[in-house]
Amino acid sequence: MIENKAYKRAAYIVLIILAALCVVPFLLMLAASFTSEKSLIVDGYSFIPGEISLAAYQYLFADGVTIIRAYGMTILVTVIGTSVALLLTTLLAYSISMKKLPGRNLIAFFVFFAMLFNGGIVPSYIMWTNVFHIKNTIFALIVPNYLVFGFYVIMMRTYFMTNVPEEVLESARMDGAGELRILRQIVMPMAVPILATVGMMLAITYWNEWQNGLYYVSDSKLYTIQLILNKMIQNADAIKTIATNVSMELPSTSIKMAVAVLGALPIMCVFPFFQKYYVKGITIGAVKG
Repeated sequence: MIENKAYKRAAYIVLIILAALCVVPFLLMLAASFTSEKSLIVDGYSFIPGEISLAAYQYLFADGVTIIRAYGMTILVTVIGTSVALLLTTLLAYSISMKKLPGRNLIAFFVFFAMLFNGGIVPSYIMWTNVFHIKNTIFALIVPNYLVFGFYVIMMRTYFMTNVPEEVLESARMDGAGELRILRQIVMPMAVPILATVGMMLAITYWNEWQNGLYYVSDSKLYTIQLILNKMIQNADAIKTIATNVSMELPSTSIKMAVAVLGALPIMCVFPFFQKYYVKGITIGAVKG
């Protein structure tokens, strides 16, 4: 009993330290975003701002309409992309989890192969722009690279194979249920943890996505928040280079901190609602050797 209590205390201490290692950097970043550029240069980073300044946020929200529109586009892309990607991932994972599916191993091999190799940026750009013509469309922010992740497919397949009894599926088939009905009414209710886990991972991926926008989007109306913030950082660095010669002061360091806060805060607010599914979903759906 004493050893058990000591083990729990040690585990709590380790978990508190790990939690602090995750929270402290964000708090430092948040404080830096409200610190003046001069204070950051002279005094360095501190949890208590030496000189409070809203200059970074004033710069970012100088054109509030652009930021709000970018947030709206990001939410739209995240919702649509996550929904479609989760649907395709579930359908593919369920298909290759069925032992009687012809060519099951070959399909699984292609999924695994795609995790390791791809055509590269230039061939992909030519394909998406010249063949599928998705440039400057919302599809450019959703389709390339993110619709199906091989790792999530394998993780979800493993979950289906280890946590959905084959006897239940066979019983449903004997009663005349089709595969789509089995998936919808039997498999998916039993797979809520893995669906929530993969869905949250996909949502984070789409929320943080900026490369597709950089490659395939030049229409400012389609800019996502990450792309807008990335361009603001580039503009701030360019202005700072010019400002050095004319004695202007631009809070470029605090702008970068404010950009990180604006990009991460919405996901941090949503994450706690899905956290309870993470441990079970990732542990049970993990790939076993």
